[in-house]
Amino acid sequence: MNAVPDPLAAASASGTDLLLWVAVPYICLAVFLAGHVWRYRHDQFGWTSRTSQLLEHRWLRWGSPLFHLGAFMVIAGHVGGLVVPASWTEAAGISEHAYHTTAVWAGSVAGVAMVTGLGMLSARRLLTRRIRLGTDRSDKLLFPLLSATVLLGISATAAHNVFGSGYDYRQTVSVWFRGIFTLQPQPEAMAGAPLLFQLHALTAFLLFAVWPFTRLVHVWSVPIGYLVRPYLVYRRRATPAAAPAHRSRPASTSGRPV
Repeated sequence: MNAVPDPLAAASASGTDLLLWVAVPYICLAVFLAGHVWRYRHDQFGWTSRTSQLLEHRWLRWGSPLFHLGAFMVIAGHVGGLVVPASWTEAAGISEHAYHTTAVWAGSVAGVAMVTGLGMLSARRLLTRRIRLGTDRSDKLLFPLLSATVLLGISATAAHNVFGSGYDYRQTVSVWFRGIFTLQPQPEAMAGAPLLFQLHALTAFLLFAVWPFTRLVHVWSVPIGYLVRPYLVYRRRATPAAAPAHRSRPASTSGRPV
């Protein structure tokens, strides 16, 4: 396992390290926050996922659930691995071996589901002419960047923790990530991480920067209220009673009406 970097060693970080692991993350987070404010104030009608279900639904029926389910699992895994310190899981009685074994295999399943779903959605957008013609510039930037972020994360896990000798990212990447949000950045922690982890982190922060200007804003519009809203009661409309048939007047023997 790699030792936890000394916070005082930040002074020895190179200019490139300060740019990549301090300046770039903060710039991306600033764009993320300011971009959402701008988007909400100027483009509320465009705050949607711009669904194309009416144009094609067979690939969407499988690709969308796989991608979203995998994404939720991946996000949960990242929160547990990057935000929660190793000392907390150890205090909870979870050994490092048990944690990493669970994280690797659960993350692999989530990653495969996410990649499969994203591949189906991307192929659907490329192969279906009507959807391809409706793809705007933000989608042309979002899909490649999202694909690169996901593939780099899976590659890093596979290369180092599935087929490799193992790498404890909680001692480096997690320390750097938490330092960004606690305003105590430690660029030297990330500078010593493997290249695949570095590229994955950079593309992830670039994804944060483009987030407000793409369809990803629909994440904040999840209809959670539907889970707690009261039931809607529907009543069948009453069928009006049929009008009685008009009786014909009996004719008199003289042939004139009575």
